[in-house]
Amino acid sequence: MEFYKYQGAGNDFILIDNRAGNVSLTGEQIALMCNRNFGIGADGLMLLENTVGFDFKMVYFNSDGRESTMCGNGGRCIAAFAKKMGIIHNIADFQAIDGGHIAKIDDDGLVSLQMKDVDTMLIHEGYTMLNTGSPHFVKWVSDLVQTDVYGDGHEIRNRKEFQPDGINVNFVESYNGKLLVRTYERGVENETMSCGTGVTAAAIAASCTSVGEFETEVETPGGILKVAFTKDGPMSAKQITLTGPAEFVFQGQYIAR
Repeated sequence: MEFYKYQGAGNDFILIDNRAGNVSLTGEQIALMCNRNFGIGADGLMLLENTVGFDFKMVYFNSDGRESTMCGNGGRCIAAFAKKMGIIHNIADFQAIDGGHIAKIDDDGLVSLQMKDVDTMLIHEGYTMLNTGSPHFVKWVSDLVQTDVYGDGHEIRNRKEFQPDGINVNFVESYNGKLLVRTYERGVENETMSCGTGVTAAAIAASCTSVGEFETEVETPGGILKVAFTKDGPMSAKQITLTGPAEFVFQGQYIAR
């Protein structure tokens, strides 16, 4: 089985061309492939498949082997992968679990991904909750470097009110006009170098109840991402784009066991 490894701001993925429909993997096999000690190593695995009315379909699995909700950096990486495979040129119209997405690739290789609209935000003292294709808990902190992302993220992700599926947890600090974000991702059950839907959630949450057009630079441990969006109302956002790098790392052959 041929696989390709991609990363977007350090968020890394195994990609497999399954247009022929001959790849069938169990959750245990996916988890093993994503394991950083005994497998290829990745935050998730994606199958690129054929589907009617779109250039392709994105099927995404977390590193625990379970199919998951939308992955923003994954969406940007699979668009770059589709270009490498000759499926698209610079624009992809693809289907994901949360519906259709448009991705555009510029001459420098940056990929801008159209995200789903956000219908509502739940604003609380010190944190905000919203869904950007995946559910996110955005917690404001004053010193991101000293924040216990694993410990605090694990505790919030496993709270009773978020079960059975859990929630992704983003710790956010505002610094010199940009946002600093670190994310604990469910399904990975650890901090990742970045999270596309997470930085999107953080940028929208930072707008609070303001309306207008916004463009926010977000720094993660894996690199810089940009989020642009429009708000006609205080609790919703539309025309959301996530922009950043999506880079080929290596390819190889994998024998499933």
